[in-house]
Amino acid sequence: MAKKEMKVVKNLDLERYMGRWYEIASFPSFFQPRNGVNTRATYSLNSDGTTVHVLNETLSGGKRVSIEGVAYKANPNSDEAKFKVKFYVPPFLPIIPVVGDYWVLFIDDDYQYALIGQQSRKYLWILSRNPHLDEEIYNLLVQIAVDQGYDVSKLHKTPQSDPPQSDPPPEEEGPKDSKGIWWLKSLLGK
Repeated sequence: MAKKEMKVVKNLDLERYMGRWYEIASFPSFFQPRNGVNTRATYSLNSDGTTVHVLNETLSGGKRVSIEGVAYKANPNSDEAKFKVKFYVPPFLPIIPVVGDYWVLFIDDDYQYALIGQQSRKYLWILSRNPHLDEEIYNLLVQIAVDQGYDVSKLHKTPQSDPPQSDPPPEEEGPKDSKGIWWLKSLLGK
């Protein structure tokens, strides 16, 4: 049986979408550390006004690890919030471009929480402007994912520090993994 067409947000206000988002839950994937905590993404509009700088970060093994990329509309003439995100791997020698889909399936009117997925339904993220999300809102987003054809039994909540405060200075987040070892470990399932 073919899966139904996914509904995506239309007329996303890209400027309002920019800023810091916290990963509340996601499907585990080979390209993210398995033991990552305090995972977040920061989006900023590039000077061209159409592409977005992407900074994904997580704490893994006591070290802040990150990868940077660029996002752009899959079809610049469409009003649908379907984006492509391009990262270069491995992070320590960024030579291989890896491109993935980033579809905004739902966002609230105040741009405080969002559901992100893609057509194959292999990946799913619940994002929030705050490190913690009310359980009622979380359940609403999970139900939207179910309605979109996702198997939410694979959804894994991402640990975020308590209490939600402004982000600590980098020196308090632990040393950075500047060699990209986390990327190799994630490929090996660690």
